[in-house]
Amino acid sequence: MMDADIKIKLNPPQVTEPLDLGYDDQVLNLMSKHFYQLGDIYRVYSPSRRRYTYVLSHPDYVKHVLQTNNKNYIKGEGIDRVKILLGNGIMVSEGDFWRQQRRMIQPAFHRQVIAGLKDLIVESNLQMIEEWREKTSSGHPLNINNEMSKVTLHIVLNAIFSEDLLTLTSLKGNNPFDLLTKEPERNLQFAMKFRSLAQVIQQIMYQRRAQGRVCHDFLSMLMESRDKETGQPMPDKQLLDEVMTLVIAGHETTASALVWAWYLLTQYPGVEQRLHREVKQVVGNNLPSFEHLERLTYTKQVIQEALRLYPPGWLLTRINKEDDQIGPFFIPKGSDIYISPYLVHRNAKFWSHPDQFVPDRFDPEITEVRPRFAYFPFGAGPRQCIGDHFAMVEMQFHISMVMAQVKFSLVKGDPVEIEPQINLRSRYPIFLKAHWR
Repeated sequence: MMDADIKIKLNPPQVTEPLDLGYDDQVLNLMSKHFYQLGDIYRVYSPSRRRYTYVLSHPDYVKHVLQTNNKNYIKGEGIDRVKILLGNGIMVSEGDFWRQQRRMIQPAFHRQVIAGLKDLIVESNLQMIEEWREKTSSGHPLNINNEMSKVTLHIVLNAIFSEDLLTLTSLKGNNPFDLLTKEPERNLQFAMKFRSLAQVIQQIMYQRRAQGRVCHDFLSMLMESRDKETGQPMPDKQLLDEVMTLVIAGHETTASALVWAWYLLTQYPGVEQRLHREVKQVVGNNLPSFEHLERLTYTKQVIQEALRLYPPGWLLTRINKEDDQIGPFFIPKGSDIYISPYLVHRNAKFWSHPDQFVPDRFDPEITEVRPRFAYFPFGAGPRQCIGDHFAMVEMQFHISMVMAQVKFSLVKGDPVEIEPQINLRSRYPIFLKAHWR
């Protein structure tokens, strides 16, 4: 939008004191405080960046930035931090290059491909449940953060590398990707260790090419992918960045969502009981299938509501390339734009009793009348998460399989608090006691 299109240069409400908003422990509290004071859009002056940050919490404003006028917005504050970890993968790349990569990666997440991962997901959860029986036999609780991290990492690594993961683990004596579950910090030191795993991935790629092997996994699909316009494959550096992105994005966000889901179910026994009844009625004593998932409607609603309250990607940042107008407000070129699904998902204009865990909010009849952009745990618009269907399928299988056999109760200990870093994690491990059905 050009300046001539902007009729009134009206500024949104402003936070009186200068403030640097960034990825730290206090930013979400500060954003929430000002949201309740100033409303759906406000601005705060950043002394370090010498410009204003605009915080948007209305579905119409979200739609404008992420969809309607998305070409005017590029990734913003915090993206350099993510680049250190993931290189120039699909989460951080921009423009024509991003569109090219998206086209090449998209076939790997086709619904038929995800359906082919059913056995991997089911077997991984069966293995996890058996390990839980042994761990809890003497009454010890489960560190649910570690457990969700391990099972989701196992699934995504096998989906990417298939049989090569077992070979790699045997040769090295351990799984080199285990550092993702063993090291909780996501700092520069961790990023350097994680990036060093690119050498491991490169070795697998070289071996496949030398042996002429094409496997039924994400890595081979990306290696075999060709650009529709040029017919060229991805350069190895880009291929490595995309695989590293899949490892992180396919593991940490899903693990975080499941941690919060299990915690919430311990706090709302009526929801837990109804969920268990549905699983028993639909699945019975069988292993769940895709046909079952279609009928596990309340199970899906439970996951959707957990994602509403605790969206792993709790903050989206953008910078506008040209002057723009959002609603009645003027946004000058080069402004920082913050959109927090956490805040939008708790906006009382669109959610009654927004802090309560009420899965019935996602009954289809209710969903139809709610603004589309009042809920976007996987992002929205052209840059919506490419793996959203995979994540939902994985979580539905997991919840239904565990719910059939286990009832959890919360073990009192450290307070349950959010930690708003790159993902919305719990500050301290959450321990749950397993009661076998």
